[in-house]
Amino acid sequence: MTTKPSINIVWFKRDLRLLDHEPLHKAISNGLPTLLLFTFEPSLIQNPHYSDRHWNFIKESIVDMNNELKEFDTKILAVTAEFIPAISKLLQFWTIKNLFSHQETGLRVTYERDKAVKRFCKNNLIHWEESITNGVARGLKDRINWSENWTSYMLQPKFDFLPKFSNFIATETLINVASFFKETYLKTPNDSQFQKGGTEMGIKYLHSFFKDGRYKNYNSHISKPVLARKSCSRLSPYLAWGNLSVRQVWQHAKVFKIEASNKRCIDGFTSRLRWQAHFIQKFEMEDRMEFESINRGYHKLKKNISDQYHEAWITGNTGYPIVDACMRCLNTTGYLNFRMRALVVSFYTHNLWQPWQGATTHLSKQFLDFEPGIHFPQLQMQAGETGINMLRIYNPVKNSKEHDPAGEFIKKWIPELKDIPVQYIHEPYLIPPLEQQFLNIDIGNDYPLPIVELSKTRQKASDHLWKLKDDPTVKSESFRILSRHTLSDRNNFD
Repeated sequence: MTTKPSINIVWFKRDLRLLDHEPLHKAISNGLPTLLLFTFEPSLIQNPHYSDRHWNFIKESIVDMNNELKEFDTKILAVTAEFIPAISKLLQFWTIKNLFSHQETGLRVTYERDKAVKRFCKNNLIHWEESITNGVARGLKDRINWSENWTSYMLQPKFDFLPKFSNFIATETLINVASFFKETYLKTPNDSQFQKGGTEMGIKYLHSFFKDGRYKNYNSHISKPVLARKSCSRLSPYLAWGNLSVRQVWQHAKVFKIEASNKRCIDGFTSRLRWQAHFIQKFEMEDRMEFESINRGYHKLKKNISDQYHEAWITGNTGYPIVDACMRCLNTTGYLNFRMRALVVSFYTHNLWQPWQGATTHLSKQFLDFEPGIHFPQLQMQAGETGINMLRIYNPVKNSKEHDPAGEFIKKWIPELKDIPVQYIHEPYLIPPLEQQFLNIDIGNDYPLPIVELSKTRQKASDHLWKLKDDPTVKSESFRILSRHTLSDRNNFD
């Protein structure tokens, strides 16, 4: 009987890069031949939180990695299969000694999968070693010393790729093995309006943000829907899918700051990297936020789902131009700056009085940078259902006038309003009937009238949510949340 050769497997998930990749570093250092694996899992492909824009970004990232791996005569084995059936099939060819991967703070379905993988590895004598991801720790009971530990992680040296020590499974062998799986195509559309995936592209955005000076207006433009598209880093999808590690970006920013002309903007940017990790850590510690409000007192909040309101919101036809422009822009490009993300959620949960759970899948499908650990805590915070955050009900008209004063963003994404004078662009429903004739527009037909009245709906939401603040369960849950999730240092991001 022929003995099957022993190998290591590096399992890629939301860490699609070669540099600063601890599992890859450990596998190469181990000395056994290494197979690089990505599984397009049907359970995730069919999950309503994901869409083709995500899978195309992943495919582009894999192609980018494969281009870098060509000189080592290997590639990512990308197959369409659930992970355990995939690795079971690989056991027909090799003895798998070690499985290396990063921990994943993802949807509940991925956590349940990982528990099953742990059992599978134990039963098949496979040593599975998971590495920490971007300083987010598993198994914490509170946040004592969390900030210090996160900063310490960021200061540690990045993991080298170690190509000169590599012993990868050859491309020809991988092609033969791939033939035993359902064929997986990595080709993606060429005419996409989305940011293109891959470390090479992520590095370009990183350098243009710092070296080319986009960062200089970071603090002043971060809330502007037009200007933020240039002055923000636009690195979020490359961090969400792991084309770049947070440590790589954080260290690059800290070195650049030494000679930067606007150090406050660099500090603003790096503080948000820490803020990102803080929220992902929350979700890691309490992932039921995917399904229900973290503060159990808000489970008493009853909202009736309106198909009419929901459809108007997702298609950008609410009658409030800034809300509609944001939704149309997001649907088309996969990106909105943070202020506008907060605004559309506020409008949905407060003015339309819809449950935040109703917004979760549409937004996650549209956000190219969908990160579960950011997505669910932020939805709940903007919906006012944490009990520990200040209640924010954004006025879309006020925000429109403040952040898009000339209506540039609105006119780009709502072409039916492109000829509307600036004095009416934020509230086209105020255009007198006679002037509508001169402007050749019929508000109510060419563009919808507002589906709700802002003042009344704001008051209703405020009354309900402030009343719940005094609920005994809300109060006790607020204390529990603060005790468990509040940072122990002065820089509290809650």
